[in-house]
Amino acid sequence: MLLQTTQLTAHYGDFQALFGIDFHLEAGEIVAIIGANGAGKSTFLKTVTGLLPALPEAVRFDGARLGGRPPSEIVAAGVAMVPEGRRLFPSLSVEENLRMGAYSRRPGKWNLESVYELFPMLRDKRHAPSTSLSGGQQQMVAIGRALMANPKLLLCDEISLGLAPIVVQEIYRTLGRVTAEGLSAVIVEQDVGLAQRASSRLYCFQEGRVSLTGRSDELSREQISQAYFGV
Repeated sequence: MLLQTTQLTAHYGDFQALFGIDFHLEAGEIVAIIGANGAGKSTFLKTVTGLLPALPEAVRFDGARLGGRPPSEIVAAGVAMVPEGRRLFPSLSVEENLRMGAYSRRPGKWNLESVYELFPMLRDKRHAPSTSLSGGQQQMVAIGRALMANPKLLLCDEISLGLAPIVVQEIYRTLGRVTAEGLSAVIVEQDVGLAQRASSRLYCFQEGRVSLTGRSDELSREQISQAYFGV
């Protein structure tokens, strides 16, 4: 078991966003989370990464308690996130954005050279402002920045959002290459079909709760529709 949450809750002030989420992910596995807007998907990732508080025993990673620890310690433990909207530093170049991912100095295969091998087009644009790139290229930078942390677990929040279908295909092909080398991943995805194809197991969230879970290739569209919309 690489990641496990037990009765995980999350709040924004007085508003409760997650209600007792039980979730697990094995080493080397890709798990997808789907659900409507406001279902709690991004909140779940924020809580796992320490951006929102959690009880110590509610989040375990690689056998250690992560709940309540600051984001810097969670990154150092081997968890990295590709945030929704990419969140690049607009004042920095492509290469400077990538270097920001390596501040934890975790050892591993990922460095500037290996990221440029994964995304060759970024090498030519390494000195360009990150804001000058296309949406797909910016997503590559965001993924590369997360990989520079040399994580055991990659959390991907809506990495296909706003991108052309051909770019989405390329991004997911690249993600498949990375995970084939043993990296585990949690992908939050609006496209249900894409989520099923890219993952071995799937969770559906509805109003801050798990409404469905199972093997991605065994869940029917009817089951998913009922869990997604609650009807």
